[in-house]
This record gives sequence, structure tokens and C-alpha cells, in this order.
Amino acid sequence: MNTAAIRDAKIEDATRILEIYRYYVEHTAISFEYVAPSLQEFEMRMKGILERYPYLVAERDGRILGYAYAHPFVERAAYDWSAELTIYLDHHAQKCGLGRMLYEALEERLKEMGILNLYACIGTPEKEDEYLTHNSADFHAHLGFRKVGTFRKCGYKFGRWYDMIWMEKLIGEHPAGQAPVLKWNAN
Repeated sequence: MNTAAIRDAKIEDATRILEIYRYYVEHTAISFEYVAPSLQEFEMRMKGILERYPYLVAERDGRILGYAYAHPFVERAAYDWSAELTIYLDHHAQKCGLGRMLYEALEERLKEMGILNLYACIGTPEKEDEYLTHNSADFHAHLGFRKVGTFRKCGYKFGRWYDMIWMEKLIGEHPAGQAPVLKWNAN
């Protein structure tokens, strides 16, 4: 594998990032969206995330091969020290270390902000099929996440019911008198 660079995403990256995401919407049950968002909608989503959280891309030879970002776990002040993570790789660039690189860089940035708990919401099949496998859950477990909850048959896509699991990773101490979380500043 050639080396890849991890950098902060820019709104100008939205076209390529959406191209990566569109594959998962149209061909897998990894995303429970049925229709990929428009470029304008996707840019708005990115801007909303970038106001507060890191949004990273993995790039090799000038081409974005994957992205990861954090976003609110729940929109309540008491949850500020928790963040949900999202990651997608170009479907031709899997299993070559890019996902680990993205998540490790994202975790470091989140620690700098004061985030303590990481969460991942993952679609999972009872039995693997052509639309969904256990790869995402296995990836997260390999990086230290543990399963903390299962919602049975809560997602319906491609004429099939899928489960959704929550996975968690604690990355900091939880003292009384916790300092507030900082907003991410990519500059």
C-alpha cells in the first residue's frame, strides 16, 4: 500500500466524499438511507459537522479514498463528552489500513477536544448477505469498541430487515467537575 495522508476535509471535497457515500446508499445496507443526498444537502451536512467536530479524509496521490467524522451522540448538553463516529472508505480501498488511520487520527482530535466516549451505530444482519456483513462491527471491535446494545429488525432495506447495534469506546477519564468540551478548530 502506498502511504496515505490524513487531512481535514474541506467543503470542496464534498463531490468526491458524496461519490464514496453514494455507493453505500445505492448498493449496501451499511447506510439505511434509500436515496443519496444531493450535493447541496451533503455540503450542508458537512458544514454543520465542521462547525463543531473534526471531519477527516484519507488521500493518496491526490485522490480521496475515505473519510471519517464525529457528530453529536445526542443533542443535549449532558452528552457533550460523547460523540458518534462515521466512516466510509471507497469500496475498492478497504482492508488496507485506511480505516484504522482515519479512526486513530479522529480519536486523537476528539481527545484534544475533551471527548471521552465514542459511539458507533452499525447496521448488522442476522445472517450475512450481499448487502450487509459483519465487517463494520468486526472493524470497530478490532479498534477497541465493544457492543453495548442491539435493536432487532429496526432497519428495512432491499426487502429485508436488519438489526442495528451500538458500539462504544471510552477514551478518557470521567472525573467530577469535568472541563467543557472544546469545539474543533481545523485551522
